[in-house]
Amino acid sequence: MVSERSLAVLRAIVHDYVASREPVGSKTIVERHSFGVSAATIRNDMALLEEEELIAAPHTSSGRIPTDKGYRVFVDQLTDVRPLSPAQRQAIETFLGESSDLDELLARTVRLISQLTRQLAVVQYPSFGSARVRHVELVSLAPTRVLCILISDSGQVEQRLAELDHPVDEETLSRLRTRLNEIAAGSTMADAAALLSGEIDDADRRHAAVLHTLAATLAEQARVQRSDRLVVAGAANLVRTEQDFAGSILGVIEAIEEQVVLLRLFGEMAGDEHTVAVRIGRENASFGLGETSIVSSSFEIPGRDVSRLGVVGPTRMDYSHSMAAVRAVARYLSRTLGES
Repeated sequence: MVSERSLAVLRAIVHDYVASREPVGSKTIVERHSFGVSAATIRNDMALLEEEELIAAPHTSSGRIPTDKGYRVFVDQLTDVRPLSPAQRQAIETFLGESSDLDELLARTVRLISQLTRQLAVVQYPSFGSARVRHVELVSLAPTRVLCILISDSGQVEQRLAELDHPVDEETLSRLRTRLNEIAAGSTMADAAALLSGEIDDADRRHAAVLHTLAATLAEQARVQRSDRLVVAGAANLVRTEQDFAGSILGVIEAIEEQVVLLRLFGEMAGDEHTVAVRIGRENASFGLGETSIVSSSFEIPGRDVSRLGVVGPTRMDYSHSMAAVRAVARYLSRTLGES
């Protein structure tokens, strides 16, 4: 069992090592922290921490550094996740609020998180895995030209032009519009595409082009729904921390470039919208990221699957600040995208 004071010593070692990258000794702890005990007492606490494999000596007669297990205990015991300053929160709202669409918003998001944490930042692109057809609208532009408009329950609008072989009047178009909504409304994109495709064989030839156009649009959206991808920024931050890795960081960079690796890892980091998840060192070994830590949180856009964003860096990371930054940006995205 580790005493409360020993845990406090562990926190001091983590803070000092993250700040300095130098092993921490008992004398340094006494000088920098107000424990009110002697260096000998601190050495006893450090001996207990070492027995529990929470700290280790990288060299003989050196100070101690946290182990992966030590970082895990530190994070699990972390009660002082420092909130971002008012200026930082304002910067988030100002910088992200200038985005004109989702693509720009996510690009700005990873740039901002990377700047706030000085780590490599990653955001999972939201997919429409749960989106359904809300409404199909047909607008006559000319006797043989119809604009097909598809509206999803997430607010996404897709428009396609259908060129007809035969003229169609407004009354016929109205009946077709009613029939299409009976078929597709409430179905997922993929199911609606299949239903419309099945309707083509029995449809009036004058309507075939409209049905083909809508079915193709739905099928395209269903394909996009399944194409998970990541937006990444701040690779230079990872390179700057190269000395925190025992070997080459090329393996880490290659694993990150294989986006499926991070997507699988994100998939294991379950948590609700307001939870920050942390994976440390050897917990990521099976993904080829055994020397890295990942801090992530989820955000959600109505009508889309829950997505994650986070940072990837060495285990020598300012966990408190990284967790606060990731949490703040995730909450901003969920709130803003939910409202819009």
